[in-house]
Amino acid sequence: MTVTVRFAPSPTGRIHIGNARTALFNWLFAIKNKGRFIQRFDDTDVARSTQEFSDAILYDLHWLGIFPDATEYQSRRVEIYDAALEKLKEARLVYACYETPEELDLRRKVRRTRGLPPVYGREALTLTAEQVAEYGADGRRPHWRFLLPNFTSDPLQPERTEIHWNDLVRGEETVDLASLSDPVLRREDGTYLYTLPSVVDDIDMGVSHVIRGDDHVTNTGVQIALFQALGAEPPAFGHHNLLTTASGEGLSKRTGALSIQSLRESGIEPMAVASLAVLVGTSENVVAVPTMAELAERFDPAATSKSAAKFDSDELFVLNRTLLHHMPFSEARDRLIVLGISGEQAEPFWLAVRGNLDRLADAAIWWRTLRDGPEEPAEFSDEDRDFLRQAFELLPEEPWNGTVWKDWTGKIRAASGRKGKALFMPLRLALTGQSSGPELADLLPLLGREGTLARRP
Repeated sequence: MTVTVRFAPSPTGRIHIGNARTALFNWLFAIKNKGRFIQRFDDTDVARSTQEFSDAILYDLHWLGIFPDATEYQSRRVEIYDAALEKLKEARLVYACYETPEELDLRRKVRRTRGLPPVYGREALTLTAEQVAEYGADGRRPHWRFLLPNFTSDPLQPERTEIHWNDLVRGEETVDLASLSDPVLRREDGTYLYTLPSVVDDIDMGVSHVIRGDDHVTNTGVQIALFQALGAEPPAFGHHNLLTTASGEGLSKRTGALSIQSLRESGIEPMAVASLAVLVGTSENVVAVPTMAELAERFDPAATSKSAAKFDSDELFVLNRTLLHHMPFSEARDRLIVLGISGEQAEPFWLAVRGNLDRLADAAIWWRTLRDGPEEPAEFSDEDRDFLRQAFELLPEEPWNGTVWKDWTGKIRAASGRKGKALFMPLRLALTGQSSGPELADLLPLLGREGTLARRP
């Protein structure tokens, strides 16, 4: 069997790190099993779904390193859902309901006052032909509910009905359908809710594994029943824990909290995002994984905790620095060109500065510093200024090699008697304007003798 997974967000906003976690879990599962990844847009909410958001989600996924084998839109498949609903009607597994939202709300309140669960009481199953005709005369159009399975001879008295499955993440899971309302599949206006299109698409697209957030556990019980009603074998299901902000707040596309767009624009590397999104809340150590293939090797759905995981964006910067500090020039080259960093010095420059970068774009700051000098020259005491004048007079002649810094500071130490911070700090401030940064032994050959002399105070 070919493993086929899908990521199926509603295109009603930009995806956040929690959505990306689901996408990455599916993508890595597909990689490990040499399977297919389908990007499906559940865009049946025509009022809020837009092509702009669909395109933005695809862009965010590509930036993360996720490249779908196929892209599908539910809004283009309505005829298939209509056919499935007709099949259920013929089997008498769905039924028409005419209650208004206000009437349903009142019934729920009445059930609560009686100590009963606020589920739908299946009153529509007892409607007479005359009552249905009366509703039609009043202009009411029905919504359609799926009749959850396994009933006694009295359809208004369901027996205890449980759905079981072995969850890829959570192990053995059970949902008691008797505690749920029969789900609405199609609204009065003819549009579909999530449940039926999702199941029909999974059947039609050959989805073998559904991996999603654990807020869908109850939905899975209903969907397994619907798969069976449509004569299909349900896929395997896995429900991973959800991510929250560091303060424990939930994530939402509407608020934009920790959106992939905002993380990208803040200069975070995609593999830093992927590493934290996948490994946080699992038994794996959270480390910076440089490639998606290596992350796939570490990925194990069953290693995921059942409790929610807090996503601390401060951890991203730690991972980001680690990735940059080990990034080879070949991987950084094209992005450095965009920043105006090119030529023979580009590679030795990158190797010199990468260990001091928080973001790759910060390399441009050091490039300007080497080319143009510090933006704000440092201020020195008279004693340090005299020391620097003496030091620059001892600057070795060219040609320079990798030992020029050691040779120069050796001469300075012998002439001035200074050592340690008293020797190195004034030189660093004069050359870079910063009290910390890349090794001066690496920067000096890039500056050259003429460039170094230009920094003499």
